[in-house]
Amino acid sequence: MSEILNFYTLQHFADQFGLVYMVVLFSGIVLFLLRPKAKVHAKQAASIPLRDDAPRS
Repeated sequence: MSEILNFYTLQHFADQFGLVYMVVLFSGIVLFLLRPKAKVHAKQAASIPLRDDAPRS
């Protein structure tokens, strides 16, 4: 069996790629939420249920 494409090599690659993917994803979400305009956007989104909009016909 080929040494390059055996099960354990693919498992190791998937483990490492998954770890890097999760760290990058987590960092991106944290940076997105901590950006300067996020507070303004969060306040606007939080006030949506409290708005008295006219009913649509």
